[in-house]
Amino acid sequence: MSERKSKEERKTTKMYAVDLDKTSAACCGFPSGKKMAYQKVNADQRAPGHSQYLDNDDLQATALDLEWDMEKELEEPGFDQFQLDSAENQNLEHAETADLNLDSIQPATSPKGRFQRLQEESDYITHYARSAPKSNPCNFCRLLKIFCTAIILFIFGILIGYYAHKNCPSNATSSGTLDLQLYQEILKTIQAEDIKKSFRNLIQLYKSEDDMEISKKIKIQWTSLGLEDVQFVNYSVLLNLPGPAPSSVTLSSSGQCFHPDGQPCSEEARKHSSQDLLYSYAAYSAKGTLKAEVIDVSYGNADDLKRIKKMKNVTNRIALLKLGKLPLLYKLSLLEKAGFGGVLLYIDPCDLPKTTNLSYDTFMVSLNPGGDPSTPGYPSIDGSFRQNRSNLTSLLVQPVSASLIAKLISSPKATTTNNACTPLELPNNEERIVNMQIQTVTKFKTVTNVVGYLKGLTSPDRYILVGSRHHTAYSYNGQEWASSTAIITAFIRALMLRVKRGWRPDRTIVFCSWGGTAFGNIGSYEWGEDFKKVLQRNVVAYVSLHSPIRGNSSLYSVASPSLQQLVAEKNNFNCSRRGQCPETNVSSVQMQDDADYFINHLGIPTVRFSYEDSQLSELSGEVILQIANEPVLPFNALDIALEVQNSLKGDQPNTPQLLAPASRLRESTELFQSDEMRPANDPKERAPIRVRMLNDILQDMEKSFLVQHAPPGFYRNILYHLDGKTSQFSILLEAWEHCKSLASNETLQEALSEVLNSINAAQVYFKAGLDVFESVLVGKN
Repeated sequence: MSERKSKEERKTTKMYAVDLDKTSAACCGFPSGKKMAYQKVNADQRAPGHSQYLDNDDLQATALDLEWDMEKELEEPGFDQFQLDSAENQNLEHAETADLNLDSIQPATSPKGRFQRLQEESDYITHYARSAPKSNPCNFCRLLKIFCTAIILFIFGILIGYYAHKNCPSNATSSGTLDLQLYQEILKTIQAEDIKKSFRNLIQLYKSEDDMEISKKIKIQWTSLGLEDVQFVNYSVLLNLPGPAPSSVTLSSSGQCFHPDGQPCSEEARKHSSQDLLYSYAAYSAKGTLKAEVIDVSYGNADDLKRIKKMKNVTNRIALLKLGKLPLLYKLSLLEKAGFGGVLLYIDPCDLPKTTNLSYDTFMVSLNPGGDPSTPGYPSIDGSFRQNRSNLTSLLVQPVSASLIAKLISSPKATTTNNACTPLELPNNEERIVNMQIQTVTKFKTVTNVVGYLKGLTSPDRYILVGSRHHTAYSYNGQEWASSTAIITAFIRALMLRVKRGWRPDRTIVFCSWGGTAFGNIGSYEWGEDFKKVLQRNVVAYVSLHSPIRGNSSLYSVASPSLQQLVAEKNNFNCSRRGQCPETNVSSVQMQDDADYFINHLGIPTVRFSYEDSQLSELSGEVILQIANEPVLPFNALDIALEVQNSLKGDQPNTPQLLAPASRLRESTELFQSDEMRPANDPKERAPIRVRMLNDILQDMEKSFLVQHAPPGFYRNILYHLDGKTSQFSILLEAWEHCKSLASNETLQEALSEVLNSINAAQVYFKAGLDVFESVLVGKN
């Protein structure tokens, strides 16, 4: 009888648990026919065609069997220690949001806990009520023994609790409870005077011919601040360096010889030429001499070349080229394809602010698209095959000053009439023949990166990269690198002061000071190629401190579409707190810095700030801390879809075929943001496995937009535009110009296919992300 009764009781309990699970689903806002749970995804249940997310090793490793045992569930603590950042659910005021009312989508309301619901169930009493115990007479001694035992246990419990609290680290130090106030406490220790002092000390080192001296200084400083595992990462790379004497340009008509800055050549100048003059050159240009007619190609776009080729023979001629918005490598590729033999490159004063005078300034450019030219696409480690690539173009390219161009065209430089600047221009009916001479030397040199880690507390395998740059010997002597290094060092100092008090970020912050930036972001490219597999899996964001000081009062920010909302919110919060709000300029435009590899080869969300003073360090610091500490990554999936739709506006032909896929992408991101991201931002509904799965999807959102083929100098990540005024996809704009000049639409069709595949891949990716959460649910019930 007792055995039968026990079986019946177990059966009753099991039936009740099933009913309770249905009740739980209804209370959580899910329809009765829809499954809800968090359980592991079995490998044999994965549908073909799902995104790479379904094959993620982290998903397999962290997927848990969450069938719950009733007694264990009643004892589980909640997740109330996480804080909700309501700002996450705000959306950019984008034109595409006019027909989308996101205010109607509210964060899911947390259901009552199962323990509370059990007490409210009518069957709770009938199933679990116990009969009253029979009264048995107890003598006084027995009661006294029970009382004394209880007192002893009570005192013993107090002692255990006291020493446990004293000796064990408290969860209060976890960054899950951090808020903006704590961010400010960390960042307020950054002092402008410390940054200036560090800047002055670094400038004194830049004259060193040894790249290791500055690298050692940075490593010693970071280590003394307490940063963990600070190390050198060295690569032997092929550098194209200036020759023993400056390059020269000689006018054939008069025989006058000029250096790139416009000053006359002289034996004394050759012997005592300044380093700035030596470093006015184009790294990886062809070298030698060329005597030819100069042809003014203006900005060198497709229309300019089409017009000029109708008038003149351009074979082996020297192009007079202005720097402009189009990528330099792209314009040089057009000139090389057209048959030019050389290029005189300059900045037209009319393209500069009125207060800027660079008439006699020289400059350096690199024709290297990125990384060590001798090991394209793979790291320069010991044993790697080295290709012989001393120059990366057949063109002789020489950067020169505007004053030299004015002498060349016999013009008194650019003139201003009635506040209108007259651009420099060589008349079509006049002929100028010059002899240009370029001397460079190619050598293998060591480029050093300095990398240090601040290990995360709860997700140490997820990285936020913070990148600056340091001066590399044999490169142009600009000083922007010193401000970059000074600011990242000040931020490290502020963080480590808090770490010494017991705090740590949730995710690991990796601080990087790159070498070889001036030669084509060589240090960052080689490190990225070296650790590509790890970075693809673990990096969630890259924050660039490449050129932090711009010298004006406006904040200039470049950010991935998924991060633009966070950047705008941080700036609005800071400017309202200071009582002054400078103009905010946030866009996704191409930027020439060490973020290049991480944007174009890894698809990592990226942000870069530039401002007039050290206030930038606080703004950058807040963004870094929020990305490193928010349980749910502060990325906005819907903004990517809106950016795609915005990029299809305009009068470009053949884009209507892209509108339907873009609309489907928007629908998927809306569902993803409302059904998965919003509930996860509610601390009461936040399950760790669910958050981990969600973050894995968020960190890989941009990878779908990496196209296989892009014109030289154009980003492979098509979410970025050429400039802030152009919203269309850059590769489509270029293909359309190419189509007009060659009367062929093959290039345009290829570009349209690349964009179409990217949009479709992103839509499938988000759809698969939704399916993962659904399949987790279905498989368990």
